[in-house]
Amino acid sequence: MPAGETGAKPLSGGRQAGPRRRDEIFAACLDLLTTHGYDGLTIEGVAQRSGVNKTTLYRWWPSKSELLRDALLHSGPLSLDLPDTGSLTGDLTDLATQVQALLEDARTRAVVEAALVGAVRHQALRELVTHFLEDRLGRHQPIFTRAVERKELPADFDPALLVDAMAGALWIRLLVRRTPTGSAFTDRLVSMLLRGI
Repeated sequence: MPAGETGAKPLSGGRQAGPRRRDEIFAACLDLLTTHGYDGLTIEGVAQRSGVNKTTLYRWWPSKSELLRDALLHSGPLSLDLPDTGSLTGDLTDLATQVQALLEDARTRAVVEAALVGAVRHQALRELVTHFLEDRLGRHQPIFTRAVERKELPADFDPALLVDAMAGALWIRLLVRRTPTGSAFTDRLVSMLLRGI
């Protein structure tokens, strides 16, 4: 195994975790995305900001889109815990609260905004954002599987519609209107969505 590499948990596609300083690499990648946009994001720039040799980066990520994909998928600040409160209402409220906290944090909000803005102009970034959202939906599938088992949702229910509606309301409130939210907003949102179902 080359110096600076590790056999930690796989990244997307079954690859190993990458260089030993991958967290610094991912942080540098997301910082460059927020400050320079997708056009200004380069492997060389990530290497310079993270202090990792660019040949190491190219060994693991042949393109900036592959690096950004893994930074989005595996960066700690963008991760969400999988709630298991015993009810669909509780799980969705917990999940919405986590999303709310993520979007209220200046650093993660800047990453999300840069990714969404860039996705409008760049097909490669749009595909990355789509992949990120599908990955998150897959990770939270147990919430809906348990809800079906508890008879809280019909077996043929499409959870993507519910997730899109909930995320859309949070994104509009926090990213567009810049209106602070709280537990009352989250409770009302989840209640409204579940009454609709």
